[in-house]
Amino acid sequence: MNREDPGFEANHNHDHCMESALSTAKDLCRERKQRLTPIRELVLKLIWENHQPMGAYELLPALAAAGFNSAPPTIYRALEFLQEQGLVHRIASLNAFIGCPHPESPHRSGFLICSGCQRAVELDTAPVHRALSESASELGFKIAHETVEVVGLCADCQSQPGETADA
Repeated sequence: MNREDPGFEANHNHDHCMESALSTAKDLCRERKQRLTPIRELVLKLIWENHQPMGAYELLPALAAAGFNSAPPTIYRALEFLQEQGLVHRIASLNAFIGCPHPESPHRSGFLICSGCQRAVELDTAPVHRALSESASELGFKIAHETVEVVGLCADCQSQPGETADA
């Protein structure tokens, strides 16, 4: 696991985590000559408020409270931009989004998703991709797309009485 993404560490400084993500996003958009509009910035901030993936419809009330158009197309356009810039990832199995801790360059990633606390962290899946590609190649198969999303329990939830990975 990438130790730069402390999503499962209960005592990490989340304010610093969020501030760093927003600062990085502003810098990257400026370098790439892309506009991080107020609505895009708010959506990114909302996604980074915790390490729990958020669906588009979960974001709508906060947009409305901030005075923005809270129609679904508005949120989806903002999410599309954030994905294109590598600032967020979509977790397909949850139809939700999570902030990318290292958006500076394109990369393969998957997710560890805790079924107890609902937090998720990004996982470098380059070794998994190599193993899958090798196995597929041996069968004459070429992978076009892969999704790696692993559900289980983080260390904090494992220590809770009665929690099992089957939860």
